[in-house]
Amino acid sequence: MSTQGLASLEKDLGYQFKETDLLREALQHSSYVNEQKDSALRDNERFEFLGDAVLDLVITHVLMNHFPVTREGDLSRMRAIIVNESQLATVAQRLNLGQHLLLGRGEALSHGQEKSSILADALEAVIAAIYLDGGLQAAFEVIEKQFNHVISQVGERLAAEDFKSRLQELVQVRFKTTPDYKVVAESGPDHDKTFEVSLSIGTLLTTHGTGKSKKAAEQAAAQIALQKLRGELE
Repeated sequence: MSTQGLASLEKDLGYQFKETDLLREALQHSSYVNEQKDSALRDNERFEFLGDAVLDLVITHVLMNHFPVTREGDLSRMRAIIVNESQLATVAQRLNLGQHLLLGRGEALSHGQEKSSILADALEAVIAAIYLDGGLQAAFEVIEKQFNHVISQVGERLAAEDFKSRLQELVQVRFKTTPDYKVVAESGPDHDKTFEVSLSIGTLLTTHGTGKSKKAAEQAAAQIALQKLRGELE
């Protein structure tokens, strides 16, 4: 790994290392280390272990800051969506991390630099290197910057998904039943349909919602029902 290559990665990360050897270690896959004669050379697996813990802590903190009234269960769901192999690999790809990895010959020939598992592990290792080099605040700033977009996306996704689950929870606790959803109308061509859904809670309440999919229409109906029930219960 050339000094120029490391500098390019530091620029993409938005962090400059005081000890570049930490970054080098984070980029050394076990397949590469196993092929070297230097017994002092270490692969990045220990860094992966540390980086995973740092990432969990920082993402948890960022989510609590971004969503101050969101419940613990929902925060846990959001973190699980963000801190997984697929999302980590996506962030690693955006950082061009694959081109900086040191891989063994066999792993390189099988395009290991493009494998989600290797990219995700390497990103965790790099996060650990930043933590060891600059402390928690440095790691926090890099993680928040690199994951900001996906955190916003997950927040919007959870908000869209949450009306049905919250309504069901409220209705089960208060009325010992569950909401019933029925598609009552469809309009528009097959490629651009609009659905209307009726939601009923026994004889207590009926609402209607529309959307470009059945799920979206159900969410709209659930949102209206939640608003009405909360208004009546307050």
